[in-house]
Amino acid sequence: MLPSRRGRPARVPAALALLLATAAAAGALAACGDTGGLRGAGATPAARSPARLWPGLTPASSPAYDIGEVEHAVVDGVAVPGGDVRRADPVAAVRAEIAARPDDYAGAKAPYHETSVRMADCGTDGAGDGTGDGAGDAGCPVLRPYYRDLTGDGRPEMTLGFRLLPEKLTAVRVYTVEKDRLVRVMSYEDAVSAVELAGRTVIVRSPSEVAGYEYRLQWTWDADQRAMLLTSDEMLRTDDGGRHTKRPSASPSAAASPSSPSSPSSPSSRASDR
Repeated sequence: MLPSRRGRPARVPAALALLLATAAAAGALAACGDTGGLRGAGATPAARSPARLWPGLTPASSPAYDIGEVEHAVVDGVAVPGGDVRRADPVAAVRAEIAARPDDYAGAKAPYHETSVRMADCGTDGAGDGTGDGAGDAGCPVLRPYYRDLTGDGRPEMTLGFRLLPEKLTAVRVYTVEKDRLVRVMSYEDAVSAVELAGRTVIVRSPSEVAGYEYRLQWTWDADQRAMLLTSDEMLRTDDGGRHTKRPSASPSAAASPSSPSSPSSPSSRASDR
């Protein structure tokens, strides 16, 4: 049946129908043959192996600087009721870090002294974000925590951020639980524009001095090291039309502290000094 101009089927003699069917089948076979044929893609550039530079250079046997690849530290004084990280107090975790790093937080000359002062604004009545721990309260530098399984053991980890003031920096931390103890397994701080969780990975985006580009760093859980390792450090184009914000560098006094994650031994100082 062929459609009529009015949209109704038009009757066709049987002989003509057979002829049309035979022609259609022949056309289909011809089309199949054409579709399956190989076509040239043009000239292909010759493959070249990587060129090794300075083959006589003596290989390094150890790193020149400790860049802090592994962060695995027990946080003393912070309870984890029932071994559930969601019941640990994120504000208490930040206060424990401040107490352990007085050179960075204590005193008017400390680079992040304002963070220490504003910790008094972190209430315990659950006002702000509804977590019941004071994180996210107005004036409190501790941001709302997020919980996701980043280690693959079926239990969530806590991803926490807090502002480093008066510097315009953000600290990003990841905590897990081992034997009912809170353990910090990732530590990074820089001028941060976004943080994302994807699978077993923490992604931190930071502005670049180069218009139209940003830094994207990824930390992925490593079971052998029992820590989140920096597995990717890239400079990528953005779609913001070239708008960017110059990333502030960490305070020199903070960079001089051996225990500070923003010291020359940490990825953040490498990112800030690119």
